[in-house]
Amino acid sequence: MEQVQSERKEVLQERYGLIRERIKEMGNESMGHPALDAYFGKLADFSQKLGDYYAFVEQGHMRDAQLSRLQAWNHDLYEDILPEHYGQSWANPAYGASQMDEQWGRLLAYVYRELRDGIVPAAQGDLEDVLIRMEFLVEIYSACVAAWQEEKQLPPFETIRQIVYWYNSDYSDIRTEKTVRRMACPEGNPAVDIIMEADLADVRYLYRYGLYVTENELEIARFLYSLPQDTIDTMADTYTEGYRIGFEVTGKDLSIKKTVDLYYHIGFERMLRRAVENFAGLGLKPVVREVNLEGARPNRQYAYDHKDDHGLIWDKALMQRKLEVLKTAYEHYKQEIRGYAGPAVVEIFGEEPFAPESKPQAVKLSPEQQKLWVEYCAKNMELYTQYIPMPERSFTIIAFPVPEIGENFREIFEDTIKVNTLDYMKYRQIQQCLIDALDQADHVEIRGMNGNATDLSVNLWKLQKPEKETIFENCVADVNIPVGEVFTSPVLEGTNGVLHVSRVFLHGLEYRDLSFTFKDGMITDYSCGNFPDAEEGRRYIKENVLFHRDTLPMGEFAIGTNTTAYMMARRWGIENKLPILIAEKTGPHFAVGDTCFTHTEDVKVYNPDGKEIVARENEKSRLRDTDPAEAYFNCHTDITLPFDELGELAAVKKDGTRIPIIAEGRFVLPGSEALNEPLEQA
Repeated sequence: MEQVQSERKEVLQERYGLIRERIKEMGNESMGHPALDAYFGKLADFSQKLGDYYAFVEQGHMRDAQLSRLQAWNHDLYEDILPEHYGQSWANPAYGASQMDEQWGRLLAYVYRELRDGIVPAAQGDLEDVLIRMEFLVEIYSACVAAWQEEKQLPPFETIRQIVYWYNSDYSDIRTEKTVRRMACPEGNPAVDIIMEADLADVRYLYRYGLYVTENELEIARFLYSLPQDTIDTMADTYTEGYRIGFEVTGKDLSIKKTVDLYYHIGFERMLRRAVENFAGLGLKPVVREVNLEGARPNRQYAYDHKDDHGLIWDKALMQRKLEVLKTAYEHYKQEIRGYAGPAVVEIFGEEPFAPESKPQAVKLSPEQQKLWVEYCAKNMELYTQYIPMPERSFTIIAFPVPEIGENFREIFEDTIKVNTLDYMKYRQIQQCLIDALDQADHVEIRGMNGNATDLSVNLWKLQKPEKETIFENCVADVNIPVGEVFTSPVLEGTNGVLHVSRVFLHGLEYRDLSFTFKDGMITDYSCGNFPDAEEGRRYIKENVLFHRDTLPMGEFAIGTNTTAYMMARRWGIENKLPILIAEKTGPHFAVGDTCFTHTEDVKVYNPDGKEIVARENEKSRLRDTDPAEAYFNCHTDITLPFDELGELAAVKKDGTRIPIIAEGRFVLPGSEALNEPLEQA
């Protein structure tokens, strides 16, 4: 086996040497086409830089170089897409379109982005990944040169698009196998090596990831290193205990699991080192995939411009190819992947809000491609749940601020630790009062105030055995940290009205005056005030909330009870920077998409009072055995209605009797008054 690997590495090194020589020549050549000469000259320069960076890594200099040298490398690699340079960057499809045309601008930006995505693999010493990206560039270049030299014109656009298509198709198996292996096998994981072996007192370790590093990441690493060990222990213990409790409360057997999937923003390694030790006590080894890691985002507009790049090539054959190689990879690692326990996520918040520019030059999915993408996501999830049964896995998520949040970062961090470690027994008792009232209801009515146009009626599950059953889950600090919500899966039929919020951030994007209209639980209309053109606003919502679907159901109705978190946000003026993980606990919220019990509807779940939570499905997810494609949407977006926009939330019995829960932003149900105490401290 070692001999085979050695021979394979020799072949890769030989190919790599040849392709670097060709790219060097490419940088000195001229086609005679000004725009393409500039483009390929730029990409040849970047390729040489990437190759030099790979050599720097292989020679071990990521560990012994001066901090200033590492910072220079990091800046050089990301400089071209930083906001101040992006307007003149070939990675910007709008710039490419200004030099060529829209079609070519999109394609050339795609090729450059593909090359740039080799930075992290180069930092990990992944020669094969760097090599195939460079070979891809040379293949594109050679086709353009041949056409120009023979006929003094560009090759047909379709010729180049086909090169892009087959590059994606041909290398799907290699890339997918690596991703699944990283997910299933803990051995030889570069990120875990950093967490467990790096000198965390020396911030140079951050550059070993290959991700973009700013003062934000340096400061969070220094800050965490400065904290007392008991504070680090509290942070890590809350995170890992939430993970353990997630298995316990749902009756899942953690002892049969072997790996835990870490997601995190770089800079949190000191907390994660302690967490890895805790997970070891639970019999779990950590795995980290490239997609799990976040560094600083050099330019969120760049990421937004490229989010639909697959639209250049997406068709049914490519979809089937990707599903086939995914199934092959899962099958190859089926024993290892069965030990996958699920993700453990550390989110960050505090970055400046982002409202993207929607560029006509960026790739957009056609209506047919949108349908295929929805189909692909559904089938991808079917494969996932086939090899990793959802009733056997769990997860946990926790969030902390980063220095970018402002000058009060340290105080906000301390407040966040307090929010994440609130007395869950106190909340459990108060939330049981809410549930006892809600369990009597036929439906719930919600109305806005202070300019909020919300007017909703949410239909609830009808209990058959109220002495043994309940509609709402009493959610304390387990998988979703911090504590503080009761939630249910609404009955779609009879759920009608308008949900409106004046301002909200969903998946990192801002929405102003966001409005959804529901008829029998399904979205029938939607709008936002982000753009002067109402249709542009609708496209924005369809792409980023509906994920190219025509409609979604209301998958969740919940009442967030964490008024401490709400007031923390108000006190520091960070309402627009809270992650949804915390924001959803700061008022009633409504999720569009799947229910909270997706793929686990048949697993019985109980509240602390012993009652079974029976509202685990709706009319859509009920189709899971007969028509899975119609049952699941593979998305779940929470939209929170803040207390200061909430006029009334009342449980309404079958006979019309109303049980007020919240009135004019305050809890009025007997037994819930303690939730108002933080609200009165404004």
